[in-house]
Amino acid sequence: MALASFLKINVADSVVVCLQAMKKGEIIEADGQSIILNQDTPAGHKVLIKDVKAGENIIKYGYPIGHATENLKAGDWVNENNLKTNLSGTLEYTYNPVNEVFSIKKENRHFKAYKRSNGDVGIRNEIWIVPTVGCVNGIAERLANQLRKETGCRDIDAICAWHHNYGCSQLSEDHENTRKVLRDICLHPNAGGVLVLSLGCENNQPEDFMAMLGNYDKSRIRLLVTQKVEGDEVEEGMRILRELYDIARKDQRVEVPVSELRVGLKCGGSDGFSGITANPLVGEFSDWLVAQGGTSVLTEVPEMFGAETILMNRCRTEEIFNQTVKMINNFKNYFLSHGEPVGENPSPGNKAGGISTLEDKALGCTQKCGKAPVSGVMEYGDRMQNNGLNLLSAPGNDLVAATALASCGCHLVLFTTGRGTPFGTFVPTMKIATNPTLAKNKPQWVDFSAGQLVEGRTMQELVPEFIDKVLAVASGQPARNEENDYREISIFKNGVTL
Repeated sequence: MALASFLKINVADSVVVCLQAMKKGEIIEADGQSIILNQDTPAGHKVLIKDVKAGENIIKYGYPIGHATENLKAGDWVNENNLKTNLSGTLEYTYNPVNEVFSIKKENRHFKAYKRSNGDVGIRNEIWIVPTVGCVNGIAERLANQLRKETGCRDIDAICAWHHNYGCSQLSEDHENTRKVLRDICLHPNAGGVLVLSLGCENNQPEDFMAMLGNYDKSRIRLLVTQKVEGDEVEEGMRILRELYDIARKDQRVEVPVSELRVGLKCGGSDGFSGITANPLVGEFSDWLVAQGGTSVLTEVPEMFGAETILMNRCRTEEIFNQTVKMINNFKNYFLSHGEPVGENPSPGNKAGGISTLEDKALGCTQKCGKAPVSGVMEYGDRMQNNGLNLLSAPGNDLVAATALASCGCHLVLFTTGRGTPFGTFVPTMKIATNPTLAKNKPQWVDFSAGQLVEGRTMQELVPEFIDKVLAVASGQPARNEENDYREISIFKNGVTL
């Protein structure tokens, strides 16, 4: 079967997407007409299928992705040089609820996880060292290395120290954001034991920080204030870590219903295939998980700009709609307060891959959350309260956004990418390739290839395979970032450093 060379995503579109590189003079048959390409056009990029005047909107996914900056002809290659965003400042929105009809069957699916004493479940059983301040990062890493050497990580999944730069010399919101994210890490069910490592004189005072944890399991979360140790703080830290290790190593996986699974949705290094392969595949998974009673979380607020009304009108209630409006406009005001335009987002890699404006990116990005209704909205650092599809306030930056998803309680992150990226946050971070070339060139980074969708596979074939893969990782199969031991955290910063 010959594979298609281009795709028209929506009947209303004025562009098609090239599924392979095409040459000037090649012909596209679209809407009953033959269109001759006027330039060589790379794979993932857009070609006009109708004449457009300067200032006129160009349509993709059925929505405007910006306006032409000059008169363009059918067959022209549309890119960042002749297309400009329509985005500007904050807007007023009207709630026009849309209720999608779902016919997703509820299945009796399970995965294997660790039951925690508070009733929560974790998909990993790891020992974590969480510094309250960056000053003790070196001690944290030394402790982690020594415990790995002593134990060989037998009977547990990993031993990790979560480095960061903060915990002191921060003010107001930045300081609270740091404390919230570190609290969320300490309480995350993927940890079987946590050593909270403090210096003692930092702004993030250890006693106050421990109080933020609430009613926590004191046998599994322990505090060490290094300035208060008379003698060798490493020796004392190792004594505590050995006790935590002996507790955690006895934990066993048990079967739990898939309704317990919480998954973060993220994209990075996107390309023109993101919105037609990997993001729709992840959207199908998100809808399936929500239909089973599980939870998915979409973040990257700036990458909702231009597609935000789609999400707003899927809000279950007007209260959730108002929370979504506040989240969107607050983030726009954050941009504007720094003198930055709200429409400046696509990276050089995005543009090289075929994404020309923020609207182009957003309309592809938001497909990761499928069509389920929005059940909750979270501020940065909040812990999850609602099952179903949630929105989370965080920027588009890969490390910051993925950390925020894990922080709110997601067991793992599904990360779609067209350019490729190796990193992982403090929970398994699965990479889903948007195109076959990336999957072929970087198998050590990629967990699943959605590029099969442009090689002849159908969505109906691929979705069950993808569900099985996600549940396998949830049940203990290492994600690529875990195999490579690429794990880190990054905390959002907005204000002054003292």
